[in-house]
Amino acid sequence: MVIVVLACASLLVRRRYPTLVFSCAVAVAFAYLLAPAPTGGPMLGVAAYTLAVHRSARACLIGVSVALGALAVSVAALALTGVIGPMIAWNALVGEGLAALIGSLIGTNVGNRHRYVAALIDRSRQLVVERDQQARLAAAAERDRIARELHDIVAHSLTVMVALAEGVAASSDIDRARPGATAIASTGREALRDMRATLGILREDDAAPLAPLARDTTVETVDSARAAGFDARLTVSGDRPELSSAVQLAISRIVQEGVTNAMRHARGAERIDVRVGYGPDAVEVDIVDDGEPVAPAPTSSSGYGLRGLRERVVLAGGTVTAGPGAGRGWRVHARIPLGQENHDR
Repeated sequence: MVIVVLACASLLVRRRYPTLVFSCAVAVAFAYLLAPAPTGGPMLGVAAYTLAVHRSARACLIGVSVALGALAVSVAALALTGVIGPMIAWNALVGEGLAALIGSLIGTNVGNRHRYVAALIDRSRQLVVERDQQARLAAAAERDRIARELHDIVAHSLTVMVALAEGVAASSDIDRARPGATAIASTGREALRDMRATLGILREDDAAPLAPLARDTTVETVDSARAAGFDARLTVSGDRPELSSAVQLAISRIVQEGVTNAMRHARGAERIDVRVGYGPDAVEVDIVDDGEPVAPAPTSSSGYGLRGLRERVVLAGGTVTAGPGAGRGWRVHARIPLGQENHDR
């Protein structure tokens, strides 16, 4: 009776302590060998089932193998010494073995299914976390793309408008100031048009990263700098092929950013030379001013200018460098390879 009570009590905590309960079941099985009618098999089967479900199939296999091996040795020793009869010994060993085997097989099946479901749940949670992380990264990339596009449009236009407005304010002759005011209005309208086009494309779900404003604005950029009072010159060499939108947009933004930086940051600059050379395999862009070779101060802008320019050129497969020129001034140089799609057109 005491053994039965202890066995039932230990089974109450089998899910929390499966290894301990299995050890108790083995001890009870040994104790039942000395009872008139050995009946410890059911508890051993339940304990083996619990061990397989709440630990692992390997732990159950090791535990059952060790337990049955020890039981076999004990039963043989008791039978040889005459403590129990051969039939009782055989029945005890077969009963304990069958109970442990059945419990192990059922527990292994159930435990594997539980672990498989748990793995699926864990994987689904990981996928949700990865999806949320990818969504955050995509949102950050989209914000950066929008900021880069708007910077490219607004920075140059506002720089030109400020320079023109200063010229108009400094002039006392209304007739001489009228062209500057007209240029300010024209530049503002161009910037507003480009901004609307960019925002319209950015609203589309399937908009390509480099899709907005893929048109040649090089001449417009140089003309706006000239209208602002700079001696801006554009030199184009080589045969211009039909360019992909990515390459065309990169060229336009390189010229725009280089000219804008020269107008804003080059101290004492009066001349800005823009050279675009088309070769058989690449296009090279140079923007050089004659001001003091001082780099744009990090705190003077949002940082989207040169950084966004480098990102755009890298996306087009090219390289860009910025630094002091050979003599005076600041130089921005970019080289963009012409992809196979440009040669095939």
